[in-house]
Amino acid sequence: MKPLAGVRILEFDGLGPVTFAGMWLADMGAEVLRLTRSAAAGAPVFADVGGEVLHRGRASVEVNLKDPADLARVLDLVRAADAVIEGFRPGVMERLGLGPAELQARNPRLVYGRVTGWGQSGPLAQSVGHDLNYIALSGALHPTGEPDRPPRPPLNLVGDYGGGAMFLVAGLLAAVLEARTTGRGRVVDAAMTDGSALLTSLFHAFRARGLWTDARGANLLDGGAPFYRCYACRDGGFVAVGALEPQFYAALLAGLGIAAGEAPQFDLAGWPALHARLESVFATRDRDAWTALFAGTDACVTPVLTLGEAPSHPHNAARGTFVEAGVVQPAPAPRFDGSVPDPVEPPGSLALAAAVARWA
Repeated sequence: MKPLAGVRILEFDGLGPVTFAGMWLADMGAEVLRLTRSAAAGAPVFADVGGEVLHRGRASVEVNLKDPADLARVLDLVRAADAVIEGFRPGVMERLGLGPAELQARNPRLVYGRVTGWGQSGPLAQSVGHDLNYIALSGALHPTGEPDRPPRPPLNLVGDYGGGAMFLVAGLLAAVLEARTTGRGRVVDAAMTDGSALLTSLFHAFRARGLWTDARGANLLDGGAPFYRCYACRDGGFVAVGALEPQFYAALLAGLGIAAGEAPQFDLAGWPALHARLESVFATRDRDAWTALFAGTDACVTPVLTLGEAPSHPHNAARGTFVEAGVVQPAPAPRFDGSVPDPVEPPGSLALAAAVARWA
C-alpha cells in the first residue's frame, strides 16, 4: 500500500505546478480526480501537454462549472475530499463559488491548496507572468548562465516545479496531517516567488559571510570555480565536474595528469588560468572516454546526458529510474520500503456522476 492511500484530492486542471503536483500526489498513492473543462463549457483554456506522463495515475472528470447541476456534483465531491488544489489567478475560484470560504463551510477539514506565481496577496498578485518572471523577482534567476551573457532560464524547474509544486505538496500534506487531529483545514498559499526565494537560502547564507558576490560566474557553485562546472569534450559532448572537497579535487588533477602544486584549489586569482587549462585538457578526449577514465575514482566527473540518453545509463537502468508506460518517463520518486519504484498507472477517465458515487 502506498503512503497516501485513502487521501482524496480534487485537482482543478491547469498547467505547470498544479499538474505536476497532482501527478506526484497520485504517484504516492492519493486518489486524485482531475477536474477538466467539458465540451459544454467551451474550448479548454490550456492545450493538453501533460499526456501520458503528467496526467498519469488519476482519472479525468469533465465538468462545466457554470452548469448548476455539475457545480452541485463538484460540491458533493468536496464534502468527501481531504484537499483541493488549484492554480488560477486570485479571485477566479471565488467568482465560481468555489473559494476556500465556500468549500470549507461544506467541509471544515478540507485543505485548500493554491499555487500561483506571485501569491494570493501583494502588489503583483493580479499580474500575469510565467515561471521565468517569478524566479527573476525572487533572485533565483540572476546567478544562472555565463558571466558575459544574460541569465539563462533553468527550464521551468526552479519556479513551476521546485518553488511551486513541491512547496504546494509539502504544505498541503502538513495541513492534511494537522486536519486529521484538529478537524480544521487550512488554506495553503504556495507562491513561486516565495518558494524559489526559499530555495536560495544557502546563497543568502554565503552572502552574509562574504562568500558570495552578485557577479555571475564568479562564485563557488555558479560555474566560477574551475572544479565545479561543465566542460566540452572533443566529440561535442560534455562532462560535469563537481570536485569540491580537497580529496576529490586531488583525484581530478591526478586523472587529468596535472601536478597538485601547479593548480592550488582555492587560489581565486588563478581560477581564470585554471579554467582555460582544464578546458584545453578536456577537449582532447571524447565524453565517454573521460567517463571511462574517471570511473571508480573520487574525482566527481560524470557525463552530461541528454534526455534521450538518461534512461539507458546503467545506474538509471539498474534502479528503474525511468519506466516505459506508453512512453518513456521518469518513475515515481521518492521510494518507500525498498529500492524498486512503484509502477506507473496510466491516465483514466470517469463521468462526473460516477465520481460522485465512488466518493459517496
